[in-house]
Amino acid sequence: MNTFELGDFTLTSGATLPGARLAYQTFGELNQAKDNVVVFPTILGAPAEVLNGWIGENRALDPRNHFIVLPGHFGLPPSSAPSNTARRPFPAVSIADDVIAQRRLLDEVFGVREVRLALGWSVGSLQVYEWALRFGDDVRNIAPIAGAPTPPPWTKLWLKTVVEEPITSDANYAGGAYTDAASVSGGLTGVAHGSALTAPPRSFYFEGADVWRTLGFDSVDAFVKGFWEGFWLPQDPNDVVVQARKARAAWPGAEGESLRDLLGRIKPRTTIAAFTGDALFPPDELRQYAEWIPGATFRQIDSVYGHLATFGLAEPDVKAVDDVIRHALES
Repeated sequence: MNTFELGDFTLTSGATLPGARLAYQTFGELNQAKDNVVVFPTILGAPAEVLNGWIGENRALDPRNHFIVLPGHFGLPPSSAPSNTARRPFPAVSIADDVIAQRRLLDEVFGVREVRLALGWSVGSLQVYEWALRFGDDVRNIAPIAGAPTPPPWTKLWLKTVVEEPITSDANYAGGAYTDAASVSGGLTGVAHGSALTAPPRSFYFEGADVWRTLGFDSVDAFVKGFWEGFWLPQDPNDVVVQARKARAAWPGAEGESLRDLLGRIKPRTTIAAFTGDALFPPDELRQYAEWIPGATFRQIDSVYGHLATFGLAEPDVKAVDDVIRHALES
């Protein structure tokens, strides 16, 4: 993992993030024309390494053909986050701040202006839409998958009630002034259990289907503990809260602008994909977004995993997402 030192970084709020850092990985080589760049930002609570499995020879993201940049985002270590920054309280950061930092990374480290493709899912898609609207003249194609420019109302509620509130309501959280992150494990366990209930579709748990067994678990309880507690419990509570609040507040448009008008301003060629059973970013809502974006393509991917399909847990999902990425790159 590499680190881009941003110095004292002025946030869009006007506050300063002192000694700001942006973590990133790269795959492949930048070509002479510097026009083979793919930006692939990561998701809530997951460092860039979780995306490595989508990159490889003969895959859509083939490092022999593309220079693939996987940037982190603020609030998620090892990028600047409450858990690794001395300043207290950690300033409120935004998705716009993330993308401005990513733009500087490409400019100052690699001398890159043109982005062939910006893609991502979930919180990564929030960043992709920000790229499209803030730096649209520099981006040829975007592929937001299982995501939106701003979380739909249900998803905003999910970020607050499933992710943020179990942490902030834990007595040991102490308004974020805890001295030991492990003392807030009760709150993080609540996040894990709420995620287990709401991120997969109900059919994931249907008796007889038992989709969780495909992940190597022998009971629902084992799945919740091994998958969801394993994901959330190692994280720092303040880091998670900062990311959840940032995602909930995401809005890449002007104040008072409608979502339809915002989407109508998108210039890059757009490929949107959605997974059946995804309650966070349902296909019907994403299909509507595609209708509002000039020339956009919409693809629905049938999956038994819902929003979990973004983890690449089943070969059909992986193939379908690769096909979406290929289409976006070839547009």
